[in-house]
Amino acid sequence: MLKVGVLGAGHLGKIHLRLLNESKKYELIGFYDPDAINAKKVSEEFGYPYFENINTLIAAADVIDIVTPTLSHFDCAKKAIEKGKHIFIEKPITNTLEEAEKLLSLESEYNVKGQVGHVERFNPAFTAVKDQIENPMFIETHRLAEFNPRGTDVPVVLDLMIHDIDAILSVVNSEVKTINASGVSVISNSPDIANARIEFESGCVANLTASRISLKNMRKSRFFQKDAYISVDFLEKKVEVVKMKDAPEKAGDFDMILQNAEGVKKQIYFENPAIETNNAIADELETFADAIINNTTPVVTLKQGTQALKVALQIIDCFK
Repeated sequence: MLKVGVLGAGHLGKIHLRLLNESKKYELIGFYDPDAINAKKVSEEFGYPYFENINTLIAAADVIDIVTPTLSHFDCAKKAIEKGKHIFIEKPITNTLEEAEKLLSLESEYNVKGQVGHVERFNPAFTAVKDQIENPMFIETHRLAEFNPRGTDVPVVLDLMIHDIDAILSVVNSEVKTINASGVSVISNSPDIANARIEFESGCVANLTASRISLKNMRKSRFFQKDAYISVDFLEKKVEVVKMKDAPEKAGDFDMILQNAEGVKKQIYFENPAIETNNAIADELETFADAIINNTTPVVTLKQGTQALKVALQIIDCFK
């Protein structure tokens, strides 16, 4: 078993602590949180060992799980990597692109593995259809959330939209060409609602909308490609796959046939991929353990986390 220590015992940190404590691949040795009052409360309530010194925890672990505020990600990760520890780090990877690129350099220098917590990569609706998303040419995403003071210390792009940025980059095999975006601050000091249009060198266009001041929650993405439309509902964990193929010479009574202006006939058919129930956070932590144990590439690498951050920061730059 891999000895793991957790940095941060806030809302998400407590979820990580519980899942790691239940894991058969990790041995939870304890956690560190700079808020001693909260740390002692968590330790007393759940029984997780509390380390009063971050360096002591890092020294005792094989893996460090960083679930702290974004501003401290770099310092925590740097301490761990320089001690030869593997790191799992919540999204966004760091606060600045320079910090992320430094972590990439350290990861290589100290020969450790790192994974970024882009949890939607493990959403069962997305994993059910990801292999069917081939060369999409138009993508539209909506990630809307009711207002929650937690997370408003960063722009909505880094809080919410970055999930969709990472998912899009994972299926569009092309470099970003241009980005146009706008954002509005309504309640917070940073933008609460934003829209971005990303054009890729391949010709693919992605239109992303994120809001944390909506009246209802929504997390939907739609992918349009040659002869197919794929809709992913990350919130409800549902998918809709609509495909077209050449129509048969003799159509059945219930076949759906479309004919374009050139007279070409296409048959529309629907697929219902099986969606398996899972715990996405548990899966991302478990697959990271597998990557370490089997010496394979993590599902969401530090490089991919850096690429998502780079695009997110380019979007934010458009607001200025």
